[in-house]
Amino acid sequence: MNATRALFSLVLLLAAILFATSLYTLNETEQVIITQFGEPVGDAVTQAGLHFKLPWPIHEVHRFDKRWLPWDGDANQIPTKDKKFIWVDTYARWRIEDPLQFFVSVTNERQAQSRIDDIIDGQTRNAVASFDLIEIVRATDREFAVTEVLVGMLEQEAPTQIESGRDEITRRILASSSAAVRTLGIELVDVQFKRINYTEEVRESVYQRMISERKRIAERSRSEGLGRSAEIRGQKDRDLQRIESEAFRTAEETRGVADAEAIRIYARAYSKDPDFYQFLKTLETYRTSLDKDVTLLLSSSSEFFSFLNKSQ
Repeated sequence: MNATRALFSLVLLLAAILFATSLYTLNETEQVIITQFGEPVGDAVTQAGLHFKLPWPIHEVHRFDKRWLPWDGDANQIPTKDKKFIWVDTYARWRIEDPLQFFVSVTNERQAQSRIDDIIDGQTRNAVASFDLIEIVRATDREFAVTEVLVGMLEQEAPTQIESGRDEITRRILASSSAAVRTLGIELVDVQFKRINYTEEVRESVYQRMISERKRIAERSRSEGLGRSAEIRGQKDRDLQRIESEAFRTAEETRGVADAEAIRIYARAYSKDPDFYQFLKTLETYRTSLDKDVTLLLSSSSEFFSFLNKSQ
């Protein structure tokens, strides 16, 4: 009896395990390939929800993402058509379009990233090597916003005509890469240049040119500033001399008018009583000329002695 009950319990347990391994859930961002002993069977399952399969290990579930996935390549040193070595860093967006083909071709996302890396890098090298640098960094023939630094540089190297431009080049890379990755069950939606830069040697040369242009502009600005400073100082000295001259002339004119008015007043006062005026002026002369330490020898007929003589 106990043996029968134990056997029955074991059967129930095994049935529960088999039933549990026969169920799997799928969310909205996933799609599934079912393999039977390593070989895919049936079509891909893309509908979210609860699904049935044969128990493990007969059937095995392989899950793949349905969303757009990022691919970020490594920067590579590539020569352009005009023999300028640049670093090109690209990125792309892709998704698994055919899960069955994807599983057969690359098995998982890590291998898919590796294959995409090989394909896009190769197509990028081919595209970059087919165009001049100006075509890769510019999209249109829009006029340069010319700064003082660019003036000297553009005099040495005039920009060429843009025939394709960066956008057209990335579209070509996308078209050629899409055809290659489609055989892997992958859809490629976008490829773009994330960054383009000169190699270290060329970048250093460009920096030196920019530094030289900046120094030239600085020297020119400094020279213009010194010239303007001298001009302002010269104008200041001229204005100062003119102001001082005009002030001196005005002062002399004012002084002359004042002296004339004083003389006129004096003359009018003199004409009223000449003797009294002579008396006052003589007293002033006494006050300024004589003190206790002064001794004068005057004749009785001296004009200086005349009022003293009258007072006796």
